[in-house]
Formats: sequence, structure tokens, C-alpha cells
Amino acid sequence: MAAAHGRRRRRAYIGSFTAEGGPGVLVAAVDGDSGALTLLGSAADVPDPSYLALSTDGETLYAVSENARGAVAAYRVTDDRPALTGPPVPVGAGPTHLCVLDGHVLTADHAGGSVTAVPLLADGTLAPAASGTLRHPGPRADGERRPHAHQVVPASAGDRFLSVDLGTDTVRVCALEDGVPVVRSETRLRPGSGPRHLALAADAPDAVYVHVLNELAPTVTVCRWNAPDGPLEPLQEVSVLPSAPDGDAYPSGIVVSPDGRHVWTATRGTDVVSVLAVEGPSLRLVATVPCGGRWPRALAHAAGTLYVANQRSGDVTWFTVDPVTGVPVLAGSVAVPAASCVVLDA
Repeated sequence: MAAAHGRRRRRAYIGSFTAEGGPGVLVAAVDGDSGALTLLGSAADVPDPSYLALSTDGETLYAVSENARGAVAAYRVTDDRPALTGPPVPVGAGPTHLCVLDGHVLTADHAGGSVTAVPLLADGTLAPAASGTLRHPGPRADGERRPHAHQVVPASAGDRFLSVDLGTDTVRVCALEDGVPVVRSETRLRPGSGPRHLALAADAPDAVYVHVLNELAPTVTVCRWNAPDGPLEPLQEVSVLPSAPDGDAYPSGIVVSPDGRHVWTATRGTDVVSVLAVEGPSLRLVATVPCGGRWPRALAHAAGTLYVANQRSGDVTWFTVDPVTGVPVLAGSVAVPAASCVVLDA
């Protein structure tokens, strides 16, 4: 298990849908030169662990259980096989995303239309019950869709986070107050756009830029955010495809390059990764490339390698990225049935 000089190899953690034949939570070793993945071990203790997040020390992995009886679970990942630390803790129905913030795990409960906060104990395991729930407002008389919280993203080192709601076309700036998530401000994006995920860009001198990926468009909305509590200011909405799609096209994942020069998105149906160049406060579509599989559900990037979790083809593909153009080139793949996300350690 140990690499040269006694240091542990870099790891990747892969989520999957057990209801579709996935192995649950997988641990993989990451080759330091090529970025290639080698599968090590798996655990199927929790149904449909579709999204994962690491603790700050990298020793505990948290997973949502994306089904009607929504829950969050914690695994020790100090060995090659993840070890469940205790019973999963109930959250809202159908959680699709989670993050670690201010001594809590937050979950975005898609079917429940809520955000749930579960406290962490001193050893990084989960407390036995949630400390608070933020329920997104329901549909209005004008026919607005039902709330569907889809992602929660830490905004800084403090207690702020952004909550993305696909059903109500909103992004909310939130905070944790005594373990309870509360709304500070709210931004409504174009009706019917269906924001799914977002990525924070590098801080600008006067503001933070937020790139919001819209599942129903398919587009990215660029927003300026005067943190920490102000609403987002939409500046631009740009397509992630070069022309109108002939059939299904549902964007899923979004990543900003570490140098802030490029944004990558994945789109299911067209099964492509899109490359957008960052030009000041604007984005420009540069290229689209095949994702190497079918139904790309999530992206991850580390050390010049881009990873794609392809749900319907049952694999994780990886690409080397041209540092100048940002265009990814397929370099390899590994079979993971019903793959849903990839998370990499530091």
C-alpha cells in the first residue's frame, strides 16, 4: 500500500448506483505520472452512494444514499477497502450531493427539496441525528416547479455555502447558525434553465465569479458574487454545445481549472466534455470532445488529468489536458458499473 519514501499513493474515490449494478463506494490508486486509476477495493454497505466528499484530513469519506429513504454515511479510507464507521444518518429524500463545512456534513436533498446539516464528532464520524434542515420554498401560484435542491458548495473557510435548486431556478447564499442552515440571499436565474451544479472561480480583486451549469438549457450562467452574503449577479449565459442538440442533452458536471483559465462541463445524451475559455468575466466555448463513454454524470480534475464518471457505459475515463488550450485528450479508462462521481484526495 505504501509508495516510495513511505508515503501513501494518491487515491481516487468513486461512487456508483448499486440499484443499477454498481459496486457501491470504490477506492482506486492514482498513478503519479499518468493519472491512471487502479481499482483497489469497494464497499456496498449503503445503497446508491451516488456522491462523495472527503474530510479535511482525507481519512474519512462521506457518501449520500440517493433513494427515497435518504441518508448520509461515513467510511474510514485509511486502507484499500472503505470501512463503514457506523449506521447511516437519515436526511431528506433523494440526496444528490454533499459537502463538509464548519464541523458538519451538508446534503442537498433533491426529492425532499431541502438542505440537511449533520454534525461531525471529534473523530470525523457522524453524530446520530441531523442538527437542522433548510426547506426550500414550494411552488408558487404562477406554476413554478417544485423545489429540487441539487448541490451544496462551500463558499469559503467560514460557514457560508451556496445551495443550487434545479426545480425553482435559484441559487441561495446560506450560512450555518448553531448547526442550522439559513438563507442569507437568493438569486433567481432564467426561468426554466434548471441550475444543477456550480463551480467557484478564482477570486477576482473585487468579487468572486460563479459558473452555474444549467441542466435544462444546456448552458452556463456566469455570475458575479459580492461575498459573503450578497446575491449573485447574472452576467452572461453561454451554450455548452456548438449547436442545438438533436435529442437529449442534459449537462451534469462542471469544473474550473486550477489556474482559472478554463471551465469544463459534461453533457449527458450528447456524451461530450465541453471546454470553455475564461475571458475576463465571460466564457467562450472552445471545443467539445467525446467523453469516452455514455451518460457522463460527473467530472473531477487533479494534476493535469480530467476524470469522467460515465453512468450508462459503466466506466471512468481520464484525459490529459493541454495546458494552453484546455482541450482534453482521452488517455485511459477503467470499468465501474453505474459510475456516478469521482473524488480525488490532495
